Amino acid sequence: LRLQLAEDDAKGGGRSSSSSSLLEFAVKEKKSIVRKKAVGRASNILAKPKWLKAEAATSSKYNELRETVRGLGLATVCEEAKCPNIGECWGGGGKDDENHTATATIMIMGDTCTRGCSFCAVKTSRTPPPPDPEEPRKVAHAISEWGLDYVVFTSVDRDDIPDQGADHFRQVIQTLKRKSPDILVEALTPDFQGQMDLVSHVATSGLDVYAHNIETVERLQRRVRDYRANYSQSLNVLRHAKHAQPDLITKTSIMLGLGETDEDIRQTLSDLRENHVDVVTFGQYLQPSRKHLPVKQYVTPEKFKEWQLEGEQMGFKYVASGPLVRSSYKAGEFFLKNIVKQKQQQQQQQQIAS
Repeated sequence: LRLQLAEDDAKGGGRSSSSSSLLEFAVKEKKSIVRKKAVGRASNILAKPKWLKAEAATSSKYNELRETVRGLGLATVCEEAKCPNIGECWGGGGKDDENHTATATIMIMGDTCTRGCSFCAVKTSRTPPPPDPEEPRKVAHAISEWGLDYVVFTSVDRDDIPDQGADHFRQVIQTLKRKSPDILVEALTPDFQGQMDLVSHVATSGLDVYAHNIETVERLQRRVRDYRANYSQSLNVLRHAKHAQPDLITKTSIMLGLGETDEDIRQTLSDLRENHVDVVTFGQYLQPSRKHLPVKQYVTPEKFKEWQLEGEQMGFKYVASGPLVRSSYKAGEFFLKNIVKQKQQQQQQQQIAS
C-alpha cells in the first residue's frame, strides 16, 4: 500500500494528489457496496384456506359469559386452548340458529397442565398450583346463573396429584347435579394414567356423557401427544367408562391435518366402534404457534362431510365433522341432548314395566 501511495504521489506531483487519490479510492469503494436482502428461511406454515373463518367474538352474550368467568376466577378451555369457535359458542350461535343456546366448556383444576402435547396451547408445568377446593361451588353457581341445560367440563392433566384429580372431577359434577338436577353434564376427562378405578370414580359420578379424546390416529400418537398418553390407553379408558356405567354415552375426538392417511382414519374408527364409543367428532388441526406442530394439510369441507357419512354408516350414534368442529363444539349438543333424554325415557319405561 505504501509503495502504491508513493507511486501515486510521484504521478500526481505531491500530497494533494495523494489525498485526492485516497478520496477517490474511498468513494469508489463506497459506491461499489451493494446490500443484498438476506435469503428468508423456508417456512413450513401453510396458508389458511378461505373456509377457515370463525365468527368474531362481539355479542353481548359473549361479554356476559366472559365477565362471569372472570368474576368467579374460572378457566375455560375455550380461552386457554385458543378455540376458534369461542365467538359462536359463547354468543349462542348465529341469528339463524334455532337452538340458540350459549355454551362454554369449563376447565377445572386450573389452567396449567402437567403434560406437554405438541399440538396444545395450554400452559404446562411439573408443579401447577393445587386445585381450588371452592371450585365445585363456584362452578355450580356460575352455571346456574347462565341458565344452561347442557354443560361440558374438562380439565388439564394433573399427574402431580395422587388420584390425578378424579375425586375433584366427581365433586364438581355431583355439586352441580344437586343444585341443578335436570342439567345434562358432559365430562371430557384425562386418561388418569390408565388407572381404571379412577375412570370408574368419574364415570359413576352422575354425568351423562363421558368424553376422552384419542386426538389422532395410532401411527402419529407419539409425535402428537405427550409420552405418557397412548392410543391403547385411551381406548381402554373409553371402554372401561362404558363398563363402569353402561348407560353412559361415550365420546371422542380426532384432529385431521397432521399427516394421517384415509386408511389410518378408517382403522381408528373401527377401533372406536369395537370399544363401543357412541360419538366421534372430526376437526381441523390448527397450529397455535410456531413452537407447535405444523399443519401438514388443510382438509376440505367436502372431505369432512365424507368422514361424517362414513362414521354414521359404521354405527356411531352421532358424528360431528367440519374444519372448525372441536370435541366440545356446541353443534353436537342438541343431538346429544336428544340421545341422553331418549335413554332416560327408556330407563323410566323399564322401571315402570318392572
